Amino acid sequence: MRLTDFWQRMANHFGEAYADSFAHDHVMSQLGGRTVHEALRDGWEAKDVWRGVCAAMEIPEGRR
Repeated sequence: MRLTDFWQRMANHFGEAYADSFAHDHVMSQLGGRTVHEALRDGWEAKDVWRGVCAAMEIPEGRR
């Protein structure tokens, strides 16, 4: 998954304004106790971060 695709999925689910705020502030155990930005900075693949977000936020399978 490209990073641009990842951010588009984040915006589609959380909304343009909230996606970045969520990515900065929400710490998830699915990302090893990291935020989205921290996980990406630490070298996580965008697809793995997206899977972590989906699991943490219980995003329905059809919207993943």
